[in-house]
Amino acid sequence: MKKIELLAPAGNLEKAKIAILYGADAVYIGGKQFSLRSRASNFSLEEIKELVDFANEHGSHVHVTVNMLPHENDTDGLREYLLDLDHVGVHAIIVASPAIMTLAKKLNCSFEVHVSTQHSSTNSSAVRFWKSKGMDRVVLARECQLDEIRQICKQDILPIEVFIHGGMCISYSGRCVLSNHMTLRDANRGGCAQSCRWKYHLMDKNEEISDPSNLFSMSSKDLQAVDYIEDFINMGVASLKIEGRMKSAYYLATVVSSYRYLIDKIYENGHATQNDIDYVKKEIAKAENRPTGPGFYQGLPNYKVQLYQDHDETVTQEYVAIVLDYDDKSSIATLQVKNNFMPNQIMEIFGPTIPSTKVMIKDVYDEDENLCEVCNKPMQIVHTKWTGPIEKHAMIRKIRVV
Repeated sequence: MKKIELLAPAGNLEKAKIAILYGADAVYIGGKQFSLRSRASNFSLEEIKELVDFANEHGSHVHVTVNMLPHENDTDGLREYLLDLDHVGVHAIIVASPAIMTLAKKLNCSFEVHVSTQHSSTNSSAVRFWKSKGMDRVVLARECQLDEIRQICKQDILPIEVFIHGGMCISYSGRCVLSNHMTLRDANRGGCAQSCRWKYHLMDKNEEISDPSNLFSMSSKDLQAVDYIEDFINMGVASLKIEGRMKSAYYLATVVSSYRYLIDKIYENGHATQNDIDYVKKEIAKAENRPTGPGFYQGLPNYKVQLYQDHDETVTQEYVAIVLDYDDKSSIATLQVKNNFMPNQIMEIFGPTIPSTKVMIKDVYDEDENLCEVCNKPMQIVHTKWTGPIEKHAMIRKIRVV
């Protein structure tokens, strides 16, 4: 049985490489054209080529989103762009427009064509339709329930991809027009302003029925499917997809490594223990800044899976440094500061091969060998004597009680 794929998002080259190093079997990215998430940094063709080479070296794949629903004037250069993607060796494109799907197949490109979740495929008849059109994989709508996914997979029509983590749309994914109406930013052309997460005065004619001190919102909790990974593996799902091309490298490292750990445990032992599941949930919570829930997997979401009132979405600041290098002879670690921290504190390190481990950060020196009483300059390079596990690209964070 082919091992299930762990598919991670990336908004730029640094994040994509981190996702691969921390255990992603594939990453999906957006190019400069024809992609949703227009506010992500996105990739030039040269960067896509560099990433494909990096992924090949690490046994991973690169999927490129070509998932815009183009208007009449949005298709200039499309043919050339698809041929360029084929030339640099991407493994797959993720597409919402039937016209783009058909063109990619007519061009005889060697990459796979995956049907985007933007198409809201929710049943086996839809999957069978896409097979008849020559598609290679279907990303199911986030609105599918667990039993529905099981029934679709049982028919073994096409490889199936499902979301396991990240943001949820209050509409059928991408079909909301709030952003278009309020900001003239089209969700299906890459410009969603996430208007559902704004705070509103809820009015009944001229009377406000919301609490002015706790305004109304209508967004969903983020998806977190740790409890269902074993189910997906047993169903025969082909790929488990994490959402979040706008997320940080630290977020990706935390979430990807956590799901990687759980998937590997299930394959090693045939199942995940409750301790495994609890551990992974605690690890993921160290990077989350929004409440999470099961999405549609337990059935139609009720009010407990919505965020109608005030909620905290502040960026987490536990991530304090990344390991740039380590000298075995001198035991000196070279770090890059990411957030404010005090030396001589107990911290936590985790990395591509290092599980979360408590460590003591001793005296820290800048590049002029001055002792740092506090490390509070983002991107500053510092050095410290190190004992304990360490590796390049490992991340150091404050201990967060979750």
